[in-house]
Amino acid sequence: MSDNFEANEAVTTEPHPVALIDIGATSVRMAIAELQASGDGRILESLTQAVSLGKDSFIKGRLDRATIEDCVRVLKIYCHKLQEYQIHRREDIRVVATSAVREASNRLAFLDRVYVATGLEVEPFDEAQLHRVTYLAIEPYLKRVPELASQPVVVCEIGGGSTEVLGIQQETIQYSRTYRMGSLRLRRTLEKFNAPAARFREIMEREIDKTAHKIEHEVGAESQVQFVVMGGDVRLLASKLRPDQDPESPVRLSLSEIEPFVDELSELSVVAVSRKHHLSLPEAESLTTALLAYVHIAKALKVNHLWVATPTLREGLLREMSQSRRRTAAFTNQIIQSALDLGRRFNIDESHARHVADVVRAIFKQLKSEHKLDHRFEVVLYLAALLHEVGLSINHRSFHKHSLYILRNSEIFGISKRELLLVAMVARYHRRASPSPLHDVYGSLTREERVAVSKMAALLRIAKAIDDSRLQRIHMFECEILPDIVVIHIPGVEDLALEKIALSQQQNLFEEVYGKRVILRSKRV
Repeated sequence: MSDNFEANEAVTTEPHPVALIDIGATSVRMAIAELQASGDGRILESLTQAVSLGKDSFIKGRLDRATIEDCVRVLKIYCHKLQEYQIHRREDIRVVATSAVREASNRLAFLDRVYVATGLEVEPFDEAQLHRVTYLAIEPYLKRVPELASQPVVVCEIGGGSTEVLGIQQETIQYSRTYRMGSLRLRRTLEKFNAPAARFREIMEREIDKTAHKIEHEVGAESQVQFVVMGGDVRLLASKLRPDQDPESPVRLSLSEIEPFVDELSELSVVAVSRKHHLSLPEAESLTTALLAYVHIAKALKVNHLWVATPTLREGLLREMSQSRRRTAAFTNQIIQSALDLGRRFNIDESHARHVADVVRAIFKQLKSEHKLDHRFEVVLYLAALLHEVGLSINHRSFHKHSLYILRNSEIFGISKRELLLVAMVARYHRRASPSPLHDVYGSLTREERVAVSKMAALLRIAKAIDDSRLQRIHMFECEILPDIVVIHIPGVEDLALEKIALSQQQNLFEEVYGKRVILRSKRV
């Protein structure tokens, strides 16, 4: 068995258009793309409309009614574009919102208003989802430059409300972090506290340096890295300083040529910046602050240049949409590596965890006709198996509940908060009581989620019983599905007494969920 996942088979479909909508702090953007039968995609048309959601959210903590209606107006325009391209199916439309919506106290009212007015379902992105999509967007670009493909890379995007940072080395995610510093949030905070105009830049730089030093600490003061930046602000910068550069490749800019440009912007009013660079007022406010922050982070990382990568959130969403139909092995293995890194922080028995995860994945594949769960649940189950014992680091007593707590409050790269909750719930039910609506958290799941958790937890208990000795001595087996029982034939292992005892103690949940008993049977080779 191996903890490497193979790529899913692609879902064969005719090439067709899809829509990707990003509701950000300063604007609402839409990309119309064509998704190929192979799973590849290309952008056909892009649209942008300014909407100042961040202006409300980052200071008031809620979205004004007028701002919500402005956003609805833009989305209605986009709906007409969807009709032009005959994009009607829900699975062909992805609408996401970042920190400006996620942090608003009335975000549910916003989501409901958009749905009532347009029929669009908006998905507020959490940090883990944003990191996943950022990685998907940036990965192809890094491969085009030998320096970026072979050396440690820090990828940074400063949005209106937060700064996202990924550490990547040879296509492996080393860390992913979100810092509560955004270009609009910072400006609004300084304005709220009436920072004097004469010292505005000085105070802003001081605040930026607080985050820059945190990033430096994460990277390591002695580390030599390449600094890659993303976002509309730096794309504008690259277009001004390198107008003839190929937009499909990262643009290398030295700090010595960036700083005069930033200094010039700092001397202009927001209105003047808006007019000179043909930006909306929120985008003009964001530009100077974001570029100043990139310069300070570069200096904290001790680099004298940065790379501007042109991909957008919409491109990452397009790749994610294609990979949801054809998930790549490399990306799934990134997720698993991140989970292992988490497990190591809590000193898990890694050899046992890996083996149980391999066993339960084999059971999942062989019992597909019984559980009827799709591939995304295979990944959730695998992660739960890897991490089911993290709670032992707190206390052996009720450690399955401690595992639930730790996993609910952790991050795994590439896994959304909702998916991580399912991982935590499966880990929580790998032993002791069966799931109950009266239990904390379980009762709040949807029916589909409750059923999936029960099915997965039942499989995990069987896998645990098979490696009850913790000797990893059972590597191959075949599941035979009969009307009332599932027989697991194990070749080459004569004495299964220990595993049978463990199975008798662990299989109650399997019987409750699947209506079948499980028996282990030695098979002569």
